Amino acid sequence: MIADTSTRGVVLEQADTAEVRRIAAELSSSRDGQVNDPVSVAAARHASDALPLVLRRTLRGFRRDSGRTGSLLIGGLPLDESVLPPTPTVDGSVQRSLSVPAGVLMLVACVLGEPTAFQAEKSGALVQDVVPVPGKEEFQGNAGSVMLSFHNENAFHQHRPDYVMLLCLRTDHERVAGLRTACAREVLPALTGATRRTLFLPEFVTASPPSFGADHAATVPHAVFFGAPEDPDMRVDLAATTALTPRADMALAELGKVLDGVAHTVRLAAGDLAIVDNRVTVHGRTAFRPRYDGRDRWLQRTFVATDLRRSRDHRPLDGYVLDR
Repeated sequence: MIADTSTRGVVLEQADTAEVRRIAAELSSSRDGQVNDPVSVAAARHASDALPLVLRRTLRGFRRDSGRTGSLLIGGLPLDESVLPPTPTVDGSVQRSLSVPAGVLMLVACVLGEPTAFQAEKSGALVQDVVPVPGKEEFQGNAGSVMLSFHNENAFHQHRPDYVMLLCLRTDHERVAGLRTACAREVLPALTGATRRTLFLPEFVTASPPSFGADHAATVPHAVFFGAPEDPDMRVDLAATTALTPRADMALAELGKVLDGVAHTVRLAAGDLAIVDNRVTVHGRTAFRPRYDGRDRWLQRTFVATDLRRSRDHRPLDGYVLDR
């Protein structure tokens, strides 16, 4: 795991890695159903109580205060690359069976809150593959391999996830792909006063990402920063947010430059889990070159909601998947 020194993180000791592996394997073997089965999620919630203390304390601390960078790195999670199948190359690829990596994501999600997904994206799977797809190299989304611009995950949606979790199963061949993050807490002091004031105004709209299809309309006008003036939440997607006024356009341009200036870049190794506080932190990715040979970069992704009740009217039968 390569990170700049300001990035918050913990690397599990061997004994703790073995314990996480045991719990995830037991969860996987005891459940005959799918990852999305509510019974499986309930089992993961119960099993998460047995995770090593250092991991539970780290996650609870991050849940209370995600820190200056709004991101957390956990290294040393159990992963055996020798038994991994080839990296998927199909658009919309997801993980349906409760494998050990999927079990790890479900366990961690249940400490932070509740796993959640969107039916319009990746068929509502709670564990999703983030892999390069042939022909989609230029795509501004998880299937692409060009530079992915900064964004809050699903910034267009009123019930966007509170956390985005990215577990690395396999690195890219050249090991150059880097997860980039930038937090509002570092951005705010670097902006001019006029830009800060403008970004708190409802002078922006955000379109849904291509992965959601064409059925979702752009948002009503919203602010990029909102909440506490000294510690605001952030809602922006540089590829999908449009300014409605000339001053908003200038502010958005300055924001993009500042995001690049304060960004942190991490090259994840197999067994590394990155957790992004999606309320205050945007993320993106540096470019890399896939070979489509079964050994390309492979992450698995899960979204987490701290208060699932907020989206109850979007979740049929009180499940974990939002239908709109």
